[in-house]
Amino acid sequence: MTTRRCLLALVLASAAGSLAVSIGEARAGEVVPYSQAAFEAAQKDGLPILVEVSAPWCPICKTQKPILAKLATDPRFKDLKIFDVDFDTRKDVLRQFNARMQSTLIAFKGETEVGRSVGETQPEWIEGLVEKTL
Repeated sequence: MTTRRCLLALVLASAAGSLAVSIGEARAGEVVPYSQAAFEAAQKDGLPILVEVSAPWCPICKTQKPILAKLATDPRFKDLKIFDVDFDTRKDVLRQFNARMQSTLIAFKGETEVGRSVGETQPEWIEGLVEKTL
Protein backbone atom coordinates (compact mmCIF):
# COMPACT_ATOMS: atom_id res chain seq x y z
CA MET A 1 0.00 0.00 0.00
CA THR A 2 2.80 2.42 0.87
CA THR A 3 4.45 1.73 -2.49
CA ARG A 4 1.24 2.66 -4.29
CA ARG A 5 0.99 5.91 -2.35
CA CYS A 6 4.61 6.78 -3.15
CA LEU A 7 4.05 5.99 -6.80
CA LEU A 8 0.88 8.09 -6.87
CA ALA A 9 2.71 10.98 -5.20
CA LEU A 10 5.46 10.81 -7.83
CA VAL A 11 2.95 10.76 -10.67
CA LEU A 12 1.06 13.74 -9.23
CA ALA A 13 4.27 15.71 -8.67
CA SER A 14 5.36 15.02 -12.23
CA ALA A 15 1.98 16.06 -13.60
CA ALA A 16 2.06 19.28 -11.58
CA GLY A 17 5.49 20.13 -12.97
CA SER A 18 4.32 19.44 -16.51
CA LEU A 19 1.24 21.58 -15.97
CA ALA A 20 3.34 24.51 -14.71
CA VAL A 21 5.48 24.37 -17.84
CA SER A 22 2.48 24.02 -20.13
CA ILE A 23 0.82 27.14 -18.74
CA GLY A 24 3.98 29.13 -19.26
CA GLU A 25 5.77 29.21 -15.91
CA ALA A 26 9.46 29.32 -16.74
CA ARG A 27 12.11 28.38 -14.24
CA ALA A 28 15.34 30.33 -14.51
CA GLY A 29 17.42 29.31 -17.49
CA GLU A 30 14.77 26.96 -18.77
CA VAL A 31 13.65 27.39 -22.36
CA VAL A 32 9.86 27.33 -22.60
CA PRO A 33 7.47 27.91 -25.49
CA TYR A 34 6.43 31.56 -25.69
CA SER A 35 3.17 32.56 -24.06
CA GLN A 36 1.98 36.15 -23.86
CA ALA A 37 0.92 35.80 -20.22
CA ALA A 38 4.25 34.36 -19.03
CA PHE A 39 6.22 36.93 -21.04
CA GLU A 40 4.22 39.83 -19.60
CA ALA A 41 4.56 38.45 -16.07
CA ALA A 42 8.35 38.22 -16.46
CA GLN A 43 8.43 41.77 -17.82
CA LYS A 44 6.29 43.07 -14.96
CA ASP A 45 8.65 41.39 -12.48
CA GLY A 46 11.59 43.18 -14.11
CA LEU A 47 13.34 39.92 -14.96
CA PRO A 48 16.04 39.39 -17.57
CA ILE A 49 14.37 37.87 -20.65
CA LEU A 50 15.61 36.37 -23.87
CA VAL A 51 13.20 35.68 -26.73
CA GLU A 52 14.60 33.03 -29.05
CA VAL A 53 13.00 32.80 -32.51
CA SER A 54 13.89 29.40 -33.89
CA ALA A 55 12.90 26.70 -36.34
CA PRO A 56 13.67 22.98 -36.09
CA TRP A 57 15.13 22.94 -39.61
CA CYS A 58 17.45 25.92 -39.03
CA PRO A 59 21.16 25.02 -38.71
CA ILE A 60 21.99 28.37 -37.08
CA CYS A 61 19.28 27.80 -34.46
CA LYS A 62 20.74 24.37 -33.76
CA THR A 63 24.12 26.03 -33.17
CA GLN A 64 22.62 28.67 -30.87
CA LYS A 65 20.72 26.25 -28.62
CA PRO A 66 23.72 24.65 -26.84
CA ILE A 67 25.30 28.09 -26.38
CA LEU A 68 22.12 29.35 -24.72
CA ALA A 69 21.84 26.18 -22.63
CA LYS A 70 25.37 26.70 -21.34
CA LEU A 71 24.74 30.37 -20.55
CA ALA A 72 21.56 29.42 -18.69
CA THR A 73 23.66 27.43 -16.21
CA ASP A 74 25.89 30.43 -15.45
CA PRO A 75 25.07 31.85 -11.98
CA ARG A 76 25.07 35.39 -13.45
CA PHE A 77 21.98 34.44 -15.44
CA LYS A 78 20.15 32.61 -12.63
CA ASP A 79 16.98 34.70 -13.14
CA LEU A 80 17.04 34.64 -16.96
CA LYS A 81 13.78 33.59 -18.61
CA ILE A 82 14.15 32.18 -22.13
CA PHE A 83 11.06 32.06 -24.32
CA ASP A 84 11.17 30.08 -27.57
CA VAL A 85 9.06 31.34 -30.48
CA ASP A 86 8.54 28.81 -33.26
CA PHE A 87 9.25 30.59 -36.53
CA ASP A 88 6.94 28.34 -38.55
CA THR A 89 3.82 28.46 -36.39
CA ARG A 90 3.85 31.72 -34.40
CA LYS A 91 3.58 34.40 -37.09
CA ASP A 92 1.48 36.55 -34.74
CA VAL A 93 4.34 36.70 -32.24
CA LEU A 94 6.88 37.34 -35.00
CA ARG A 95 4.88 40.43 -36.01
CA GLN A 96 4.65 41.54 -32.38
CA PHE A 97 8.46 41.48 -32.06
CA ASN A 98 9.14 42.56 -35.65
CA ALA A 99 11.24 39.42 -36.10
CA ARG A 100 11.63 38.54 -39.76
CA MET A 101 14.01 35.59 -39.56
CA GLN A 102 14.59 32.48 -37.54
CA SER A 103 17.76 32.54 -35.40
CA THR A 104 16.72 35.92 -33.97
CA LEU A 105 17.55 36.58 -30.33
CA ILE A 106 15.85 39.50 -28.58
CA ALA A 107 17.04 40.61 -25.14
CA PHE A 108 14.83 42.41 -22.63
CA LYS A 109 15.57 43.96 -19.28
CA GLY A 110 12.11 43.93 -17.81
CA GLU A 111 9.85 45.74 -20.25
CA THR A 112 12.66 47.33 -22.27
CA GLU A 113 14.27 45.73 -25.29
CA VAL A 114 18.02 46.12 -24.80
CA GLY A 115 19.35 44.33 -27.86
CA ARG A 116 18.82 41.82 -30.62
CA SER A 117 20.84 39.73 -33.02
CA VAL A 118 20.07 37.67 -36.09
CA GLY A 119 22.09 34.65 -37.14
CA GLU A 120 24.75 35.03 -34.46
CA THR A 121 26.70 31.89 -33.56
CA GLN A 122 29.75 33.29 -31.73
CA PRO A 123 29.37 32.28 -28.05
CA GLU A 124 31.02 35.44 -26.73
CA TRP A 125 28.72 37.68 -28.80
CA ILE A 126 25.62 35.81 -27.67
CA GLU A 127 26.88 36.07 -24.09
CA GLY A 128 27.33 39.82 -24.57
CA LEU A 129 23.72 40.11 -25.73
CA VAL A 130 22.45 38.12 -22.75
CA GLU A 131 24.54 40.25 -20.38
CA LYS A 132 22.55 43.28 -21.52
CA THR A 133 19.49 41.76 -19.80
CA LEU A 134 21.11 42.10 -16.37
